[in-house]
Amino acid sequence: MSGGWNTIESDAGVFTYLIEKLGVKDVQFEELMTLEPVELRQAGKIYGVIFLFKYPTGEKRSDKPNDGTYDHDASSNIFFAAQTIQNACGTQALLSVLLNKDGEVDIGKELREFKEFAGEFPPELRGETLSNSDLIRETHNSFARSSPFVDETQRTATEDDDVYHFIAYTSINNTLYELDGLQPAPISHGACTTSEFPDKVIPVLQRRIARYPATEIRFNLLACVRDLRIRAREMGDEEALEAEDSKRSDWLWENALRRHNFVGFVGELLKGVVKDKLSQGDGVYEKWVEDSKAKTRRRVEDRRKKGLGGDDIE
Repeated sequence: MSGGWNTIESDAGVFTYLIEKLGVKDVQFEELMTLEPVELRQAGKIYGVIFLFKYPTGEKRSDKPNDGTYDHDASSNIFFAAQTIQNACGTQALLSVLLNKDGEVDIGKELREFKEFAGEFPPELRGETLSNSDLIRETHNSFARSSPFVDETQRTATEDDDVYHFIAYTSINNTLYELDGLQPAPISHGACTTSEFPDKVIPVLQRRIARYPATEIRFNLLACVRDLRIRAREMGDEEALEAEDSKRSDWLWENALRRHNFVGFVGELLKGVVKDKLSQGDGVYEKWVEDSKAKTRRRVEDRRKKGLGGDDIE
């Protein structure tokens, strides 16, 4: 493999433009704010969901999953890949949905060729093939947030780190499957048609969340759906179409910002401010520094009075 995989955010705009860059047509992701089937149905035609959660690092594989049953035979007729590399699980989860919806979704020439090439392999080799795909890796990395301080390809998680993991849920062959590359096989959650998916997947997600302490709220759910602009055009809903176009523009802007490292810009800005203060004459620079220190001390004292940590400055 010629390079590593960087961390990407669980964000509808990131995932939508990532799959478009891979050649997928007329599909987008929508963030869901509640675990209600009605909200999922409102997203239109649904292909699956991507769930992000804090991974219990001490958890070990067992012969039986916490929920559902392993379907070891399913790997021969659905696309399921073992996760073989860190940081790739977000892209692997969305591909777990899309590569199993080929026919319903136009996944494009590149992904179709990848699926045909890797489809006959066992899950472990499929995972290796995915990890070694230059196209998929480079597209994935193009949506990573720029960091001048941390090389994500070299970083290794420790037991004290919060580790997050993406998995996919989708209906395949009238069965609700959980596709998690860290598990030995797809997990079946029972019979489920495409139309039943919103009603069947929500209880599964609720049971998973219920295994965490009530104070744990760091979850994220993205629905993989048909491009909402298509539905707006079909219904002649100009207001909805305008809202979707505006959302796409916002996503483009946010994705562009992710690619930029602003440290150099901030450094030059600070140098300009300091130069300006120094040019204003004797004592101006020193007074500016002392005023800044005084403001910081006041903020610390205010936070302590409110019962907050004095060192926790926002």
